[in-house]
Amino acid sequence: MREIVARTCGCAALACLAAVWHPQASAATVAEAYAELPAGRVFYLDSGGEGEAVVFLHARSGNSLLFEHQVEPFTSAGYRFIAYDRIGQGRSTSASATVDPHSELEQLMDHLRVTRFHLVGVAAGGGVALEHVLAHPQRIASVTVANSIGNVQDPDYLALGRRLRPPEFDRLPLELRELGPSYRAANPDGVRRWLDLSTSGQQRAAGAATAGPPVPVTFAALGELRVPTLLLTGDADLYTPPAVLRMFAEHMPRAELVVVPESGHASQWENPAEFNRAVLRFVRSHAGRR
Repeated sequence: MREIVARTCGCAALACLAAVWHPQASAATVAEAYAELPAGRVFYLDSGGEGEAVVFLHARSGNSLLFEHQVEPFTSAGYRFIAYDRIGQGRSTSASATVDPHSELEQLMDHLRVTRFHLVGVAAGGGVALEHVLAHPQRIASVTVANSIGNVQDPDYLALGRRLRPPEFDRLPLELRELGPSYRAANPDGVRRWLDLSTSGQQRAAGAATAGPPVPVTFAALGELRVPTLLLTGDADLYTPPAVLRMFAEHMPRAELVVVPESGHASQWENPAEFNRAVLRFVRSHAGRR
């Protein structure tokens, strides 16, 4: 296990965090399309190209547009950027009453003719990523689990989650739960845009059923994982503070750790420069893995 504390940028912290990148200001382009899959109608973003694919899974709050800060850095580095709205969120709709995130991911990769890929899951998307890599490791070149509770089912870990997030926690405004104080102080425009994207297009009804994972996530199962894994969180993440990340590392001795400074539960949005640097370094180190 190797732990890395990401560097802060050389500029003044507030000015650095205030920088907002918009995809329309970049030369990088992605195609927007729908895939008609057995699991449902899936909206996705795809830069195309011959590079290795990096597939991004978004949080429960939000959709694929929340990866706008990742498009240019990853495509400029030669990777194929793919992100999609998980069924029941954004512009993706289910073909049945039960949502199965693993079937939709496998079916989308088949549709795009992607045989192997690097998987990057953020928050709830990170839990899906861990579930998926445990069930389908043969297709995954590397997995990054960012700002995620990981969907671990061990009783002691579930009890820890209840202590960290009592009922009062869920009654806080979304931005207080998920964005760190440094970002909220520095970037009110970014907070507004994040909120707009995070609360738009939510379709899944409160009673909608979600299929169980093919393989339950436990610390014992994670200890046997052979796919290269990067565990990442923000230093102000209220869901997965650095101490919880180190708990994962105790059970995953082959995983690498990164703590992104001045970030909460959405480090890919709050401090994209450090997030992108860390993930690109990790992906490069496992490029071409078979």
